Amino acid sequence: MRLSPSVLAADLADLGGAVAACEAGGADLVHLDVMDGHFVPNLTFGMPVVAALARRTRLPLDVHLMIDHPERLAEEFLAAGAAWLTVHWEAAAHLHRLLDLIRGRGARAGVALNPATPVELLADVLPSADYVLLMSVDPGFAGQRFIPQTLDKARRLRALVRSRGLAVEIGMDGGLSRDNIRPVVDAGVDVCVVGSAIFARPDPVVEMLELRRRAELERV
Repeated sequence: MRLSPSVLAADLADLGGAVAACEAGGADLVHLDVMDGHFVPNLTFGMPVVAALARRTRLPLDVHLMIDHPERLAEEFLAAGAAWLTVHWEAAAHLHRLLDLIRGRGARAGVALNPATPVELLADVLPSADYVLLMSVDPGFAGQRFIPQTLDKARRLRALVRSRGLAVEIGMDGGLSRDNIRPVVDAGVDVCVVGSAIFARPDPVVEMLELRRRAELERV
């Protein structure tokens, strides 16, 4: 299991401290939610924040574009330091072309799906993707409650990936915590994006270690 803490839930006045905590807690990635106020009803990080954090951490930046027409800004986020770049199936008109562009720049290309979007719609684009991010809340805000039906989506997607013989990783984002990380990993999820359940705790480093312990117990 890869752990990708979402720093949107951290103290936004101390993002440098948040990424340092990610390193100390053994995180594999740092998740950055980019929101435009159109595709989702919120505004968050832009390219300058991505570039600043890329200079502050050795961890790969897992940049999730929750924006309309992501092809307009994809190259700029890649230049800023995105090592993983995920765009929404619902927002990208020419998804194959965009995923090929991301891969061509040396980054891992991801596709995100909203909770109401069936995984079966990805059948024709999966060979162009390195990663699929299943939203387990409606995107736009941190701290929402996990939608349990997304566990079945993860199982169906895992079966689809295996049936095609592909090496596509599966992520899940929204409402993950120490209470549900075991069934999430057991459903076939490789990358757990966790925000509030880490950064709302008194010691985020301890919480990251506990999340990994609980996730790995499921694999014993």
